[in-house]
Amino acid sequence: MAETGIHNLVFSGKKRTGSDDIDREDFIVAKKPMKPMWEDPAAALANARHEFGEHGGVNMSIEASATFTVMEPETMRRMFTGELGPDRDFFIYSRHFNPTVLNLSRHLAALEGTEAAYCTASGMSAISSVLLQLCSSGGHMVASRALYGGTHALLTHFLPRACNITTTFVDISDHDMVKEAIAEGRTKVLYFETVSNPTLMVANVPELSRIAHDKGVTVVVDNTFSPMVLAPTRLGADVVVHSISKYISGGADIIAGAVCGPASLVNSMMDLQQGTLMLLGPTMNAKVAFELSERIPHLSMRMKEHCNRAFVYATRMKKLGLKVIYPGLQDHPDHDLLKSMANKEYGYGGILCVDMETEERANRLMNLLQNYTQFGFMAVSLGYYETLMSCSGSSTSSELNTEEKELAGISPGLVRMSIGYSGTLEQKWSQLEKALSRMQDSSLLSKN
Repeated sequence: MAETGIHNLVFSGKKRTGSDDIDREDFIVAKKPMKPMWEDPAAALANARHEFGEHGGVNMSIEASATFTVMEPETMRRMFTGELGPDRDFFIYSRHFNPTVLNLSRHLAALEGTEAAYCTASGMSAISSVLLQLCSSGGHMVASRALYGGTHALLTHFLPRACNITTTFVDISDHDMVKEAIAEGRTKVLYFETVSNPTLMVANVPELSRIAHDKGVTVVVDNTFSPMVLAPTRLGADVVVHSISKYISGGADIIAGAVCGPASLVNSMMDLQQGTLMLLGPTMNAKVAFELSERIPHLSMRMKEHCNRAFVYATRMKKLGLKVIYPGLQDHPDHDLLKSMANKEYGYGGILCVDMETEERANRLMNLLQNYTQFGFMAVSLGYYETLMSCSGSSTSSELNTEEKELAGISPGLVRMSIGYSGTLEQKWSQLEKALSRMQDSSLLSKN
């Protein structure tokens, strides 16, 4: 299909009328821009095109149609050849492009500073679609050992069985190991998370991108843990994926994902003959896209408070003698690296971990925090306005076997906390302190 340049195309407000043969001057098509200097993602979002409602509403209308009409029979053929597309307000079918979903995609592209983006039905569908587009049967990838359990299972079990695509797992902080794992000419993708789930290791995106690009490898980065905080493509990565279900949604009520990257890649994923998004069909519902588009404007404020509270709690918990893992702490091995890459004003992330060493002690702590002091909820996921807690080894990383967990640095008692912003900071801190005192375990607060 012809490229549509999703993010770079600016539509006029003019609607199609009695003829499909529209003059080009009716539409403004932006030239492909140089990669702009960009610091604050909130400013980039504010500069993105705002879509008004059909009757002049300040919010866009929801285009709930599955299929779209044309005024002239010849137009349909021209749409299927790619001659006419969303850049000129022509839509075929909502599995392909939907106006409401397309508008949300523009915002995700602005957030990550990429040419284009496409929003999907889930984070895993975004990840799998990208990897299947970049890798064919017999292909090879290199990936971090420390990954979300679902992603690890996809790479370890599903892709080798179903697609003959294999992955070599590495310590992403060992750059020599990364270099050695890349088979030049065969390896297609280097895949990692900016901040690893759940161990909170920080990837050196610029150096890893340099290593990969020197060998002709595409860099795909999962930035779910750190929207606003880190901008992987500004640091050298090629493609960014998100589980929008987390921070970007913020309500723990929507499952969604996104692929952000070059327009050429996104368009290839929408190709009628070879596109993974087009043919596998992980389509986002237009009503979901509308809901998400209403939440993005206050993402920056939410992220700042998530990050601020996580930093305060991590600092105080460390002083109490807890074994805290948080990249905002100066003794974290990746603190200086994250500080050098992070966008100013957004802190060091909204997630911290407490290593209780055993699952039994982890469960005791979480039980007290939820059922005795109401500090948070025992639940997976992250980015909610309430604090969510889980013992990663037996939940979101349960797909990894014992050896894989050890290699990834996941302790049996590792409690991952996605710090929320409900209530006041001091109110929630007092609840946390109360639970710690109730533990009545002197070894819990032993100095490290």
